Amino acid sequence: MSSTLVHGDSPSSLSATLPTRVMTQPPPVKRARSGPLADRIFGWVAKGAAVLTLGLLLAILTSLTISAWPAISKYGLSFLTSTVWDPVQDEYGGLVMIYGTLATSFIALLIAVPVSFGIALFLTELAPAWLKRPLGTAIELLAAVPSIVYGMWGLLVFGPVLATYVQQPLQSWTAGVPYLGAFFSGPPVGIGILSAGIILSIMIIPFIASVMRDVFEVTPPLLKESAYGLGATTWEVVTQVVLPYTKAGVIGGIMLGLGRAIGETMAVTFVIGNFNQLDSLSLFQAANSITSALANEFAEAAEGLHQAALMYLGLVLFFITFVILSLSKLLLSQLRKAEGTKT
Repeated sequence: MSSTLVHGDSPSSLSATLPTRVMTQPPPVKRARSGPLADRIFGWVAKGAAVLTLGLLLAILTSLTISAWPAISKYGLSFLTSTVWDPVQDEYGGLVMIYGTLATSFIALLIAVPVSFGIALFLTELAPAWLKRPLGTAIELLAAVPSIVYGMWGLLVFGPVLATYVQQPLQSWTAGVPYLGAFFSGPPVGIGILSAGIILSIMIIPFIASVMRDVFEVTPPLLKESAYGLGATTWEVVTQVVLPYTKAGVIGGIMLGLGRAIGETMAVTFVIGNFNQLDSLSLFQAANSITSALANEFAEAAEGLHQAALMYLGLVLFFITFVILSLSKLLLSQLRKAEGTKT
């Protein structure tokens, strides 16, 4: 069928004479949709994964409690305040290990958080484009170094340097100073709480810095450019724009590093001194941590109270981690509530 446009015919009249198959558009291709059965299966799998995770957590808690029950029934909460750890006399207290764990982790965070913040700030705001990728990769590679390598390096290389160039000068400068001198007393041999805290800070810097860098990069460029356009400095942009926008990720990165520091075993075992007495609060004093005590004694611990005391330490470490994570969640919720109250 054909048609000819003659004088007086309009395009609309011509389109009416064209074949229907030419004017009709092909129907859109419909995508196959999963049925309700597939959705239910996906929901069951997701719920099963969540329930499995909670089940494993409860199973670990239950097994630790059952294994530690002989020590719990004998010592109770006094185990947390006793400094006695004498396997010969079968007397145990966990204060030395708890103090060593918390002190080394606090020192590690005190050093690692500012350094990691500076690294993330440099990589996202100040570094030239050609340096960002290789420097970021190099920092992330530090996380791949085995912890035993850090421990050996800390004992054989870092310890003597710390004793000669840090501990001895600090002792000479603070000699006779009330209270402050007590924190730097003890033999300057390069091992102890301070050495373990510094080694831990080096180990957790890659984790915190990588998370901070990633969350800084998700800040919308429009917000930063607007602040720069109003005359803000780089520091003001980071503190007033980037940090408020990414505070949840920043705190999450810090908690990730803290969890790494609390649970570290081999590096701490090499440099903390493994001394089960608490003579003073000196940072140079050899001490012990929960993880190093478990690593050193669990294989040789006899069944009975000694093994139960070690399991009690593991249970305490579990609760320390739980409390720290709960406090971080509480801090985040308070920060979110305070967002709408600022004027």
